[in-house]
Amino acid sequence: MAEQQAVERVAVFGGTGFLGRAIVARLVAAGTAARVVARHTEGPDGVQADIRDEAAVARALDGCNAAVNAVGLYVESGAETYQSVHEQGARTLAQQAAALGLARLVLISGIGADETSESSYVRARAKGEALVREAFPQATILRPSVIFGPEDKFLNTFAQILERAPFVPLFGRGETLLQPVYVGDMAEAALGALSDPAAPGATYELGGPQTYSYRALLELVMSASGRKRPLLSVPFIFWDLAAAAAGLLPRPPLTRAQVVLMKQDNFVAEDARTLADLGLTASAIETVLPDYPFFRPSPNSQGR
Repeated sequence: MAEQQAVERVAVFGGTGFLGRAIVARLVAAGTAARVVARHTEGPDGVQADIRDEAAVARALDGCNAAVNAVGLYVESGAETYQSVHEQGARTLAQQAAALGLARLVLISGIGADETSESSYVRARAKGEALVREAFPQATILRPSVIFGPEDKFLNTFAQILERAPFVPLFGRGETLLQPVYVGDMAEAALGALSDPAAPGATYELGGPQTYSYRALLELVMSASGRKRPLLSVPFIFWDLAAAAAGLLPRPPLTRAQVVLMKQDNFVAEDARTLADLGLTASAIETVLPDYPFFRPSPNSQGR
């Protein structure tokens, strides 16, 4: 069977992104050849390809026997829609991977993927999973919670808001629960999904060692950055209205899909396969915070 072949060269689609770069670096460190595939890329083993283009995807897979789909779209713009990227694009890659007889395919999705969700983003993620399974049944699906790391747009965005704003508006009361997972652990999980004999056909939900409320995460960043700001509860109805107004802009800073996501808890299900099933131990946010650009140790800190 294809999944029993040794993985020798991996095409990482979305390889120039935050998560994609980490996956490429981990593959290289493990001695596995990695090909960076993105719409805009450079380097001796970089390939330009739009995941929605069958011919371009086939060319990008040439000479590889495994692939990782780390392509992510969070704000729709023109022809770049959740449907075209997370559904059509995911299916195209899976179909080409199957046609070329690749040994492994890993899809990065997200916790809470559900075809009945209010969020068009979440629905597209779920539909994409189904389309990938249909085309490449032995694909491994990794569903992370929100991903953090020193170069992220998650905690760093919190820090930027704290730096510029006199107060921080919360989504509702800030009680939505998240289980952030470290980007380095995600890279390790992708490596495991390409090598673990139990991974083909399996779905894993990946989160960190602790669940936080949105409010608690903001307080954590305030403490780490040395910036204190009042936290203001804002009912979701106002966020819905703000997202609707922002949707009139070419590149909206806030979307309805993002607001819907913040209404839903996002943590690993009790019966899910996790990092532990890949032989990994989750990293805590507190151990990584000193590597963030906004980190300001307190005067009483003894260092790391």
